[in-house]
Amino acid sequence: MAFAELKEAFILLKRLPLLWVPGIVGGFLAASLWVIYNLGGMFFSSRLLVIAWLVLLVFTTGLLVVIRNNGGDIRAMLEGGVRYYFKVLLPQLVIIFIGMVVVLLVMITFALLGATSDTSLATAISIGFMIPTIILTFFFDTAAVFEDRKVFESLKRSIQLVFAHMNDVVAFLLIWSAIFFGTIFCLMALWSFFLSIFFYDRLEPITRYNETQIQALTPDQLLAMIGPEGMWITALVLFIGGLLLIPSYRFFTVTRHVFIKKSHRV
Repeated sequence: MAFAELKEAFILLKRLPLLWVPGIVGGFLAASLWVIYNLGGMFFSSRLLVIAWLVLLVFTTGLLVVIRNNGGDIRAMLEGGVRYYFKVLLPQLVIIFIGMVVVLLVMITFALLGATSDTSLATAISIGFMIPTIILTFFFDTAAVFEDRKVFESLKRSIQLVFAHMNDVVAFLLIWSAIFFGTIFCLMALWSFFLSIFFYDRLEPITRYNETQIQALTPDQLLAMIGPEGMWITALVLFIGGLLLIPSYRFFTVTRHVFIKKSHRV
């Protein structure tokens, strides 16, 4: 069943080029944050990261409205994004709060057991607890926009749909994960290719490092080696990443739309 929805999603993405706009915006924001981080440091970039997320949410929410209306222009996307903004934002904040509570409980448990130094294991356990939450809230934003549901109603509706179609939801997530990690791998290969072409002389000393020295190499040291030119190349790769990864999100947004429309009576 999942592949039928995926096929319809491809058709809709091809028919509505406007769905590429959030990817362009997301890519621009990712590249801008990277440049700001290099020029202004973590203090400014960490605060602008939240603002960038809130701005991007307008476009991704407006995208849902365009899909629901089966068309529209950039103005309709922005108006729809503003109208349903908090109906999508508030459930996300609830999910983030749940994640923070899970991490806190895991850390407290490890502290009581006297294993506070084992942060990698605590992180792995926290992620393990968060995976079911991510799966159960898979449909919350589409439920909020397509069915005009409130905060907890959209979360409840998502849980209802996931329990009714668990196999299809898991299939969706596995396919998206394959697309996501495949894209990340290709971007890393592209970034390495650019650096090896333009900055071979600067990076050549790394080839003489032993394994311990390579593991000790910090991102700041690598950035200092590639210089400002490398910063702009990295920004370009980040833009491409946003342009491709957010479309993969849009791809599943469309897929979920097709799915939730067929499951409306569930």
